[in-house]
Amino acid sequence: MAKSRRARRDNKSLLVMVGPREIETLGLDQGFWTDLYHRSMTVHWPVFFGSAAFVFVALNAIFAFLLSFGDHPVANVSNDGMLSLFYFSIETLATVGYGDMHPQTEYGHLIATTEIFTGMSFLAVMTGLIFARFSRPRARFVFADYPVVTSRGGKPTLMIRMANARHNSISRATARLWLIRAERTVGGDQLRRFYEFKLDRREHPMFVLSWTLFHTIDKESPLHGMTPSDLADRESLLVLNVNGLDDASAQQLYARKIYAASEVRWGQRYRDITSVSPQGRFLLDYTKFHDTEPDGGE
Repeated sequence: MAKSRRARRDNKSLLVMVGPREIETLGLDQGFWTDLYHRSMTVHWPVFFGSAAFVFVALNAIFAFLLSFGDHPVANVSNDGMLSLFYFSIETLATVGYGDMHPQTEYGHLIATTEIFTGMSFLAVMTGLIFARFSRPRARFVFADYPVVTSRGGKPTLMIRMANARHNSISRATARLWLIRAERTVGGDQLRRFYEFKLDRREHPMFVLSWTLFHTIDKESPLHGMTPSDLADRESLLVLNVNGLDDASAQQLYARKIYAASEVRWGQRYRDITSVSPQGRFLLDYTKFHDTEPDGGE
């Protein structure tokens, strides 16, 4: 029997999105209680509050049901019985205590004591989770939809453009770009290799508006001698990690963007988003931020 349960657990699959790729995993225990904290931190806000409301109602219903087994455990209960016990449970769990209903037997005090302890614990957990979700720093970086390979200084260059949507100051911003691709060893085993790109302008002293990264494709580049079909055949991914210090909150910000090989536009360049407004101000037109155009060379 134990072996059968283990086999059923091992057959459970989980779909994971790594950039644009969908990957299926087998053999990991994905029970609901396996990583409840991570689920609580990553689920969307409506689902988070909806789940909290469901737990709150369920707990009150359970304690109202337990109170119904006692012999008039609560004073001043009206004729609707279970509904009044449910409302009394809400008052107890929330430690409100309006005073019109109160425990009047040993059994009622025992259930109320247990419920008060449960309510205090539930309130502490909810307070901690909400504070953690609100206080967690979130970057609002905008990444261009497509990396481009263009000519810069007479050399083929990989370029990725990004911007800070908040326009606040990000100090000591740093970017690191990696190539992940599948390779086969001499023995025929397939491995996934990681190569870091050497970037020009990989550090920004004060990231406020836009930022373009450059990687020259020379003999030391992981892209040297590769064609778009080579990247696609090796299931290549470009992984860009950006971090920096948010001056407003004094917290470290992190952001990541993953590009598939098919998203790299060869022989293209980004459209210029800079100009001068009629008032003579420096103008950044973010409506063109993701636009590319054929590379006319230099």
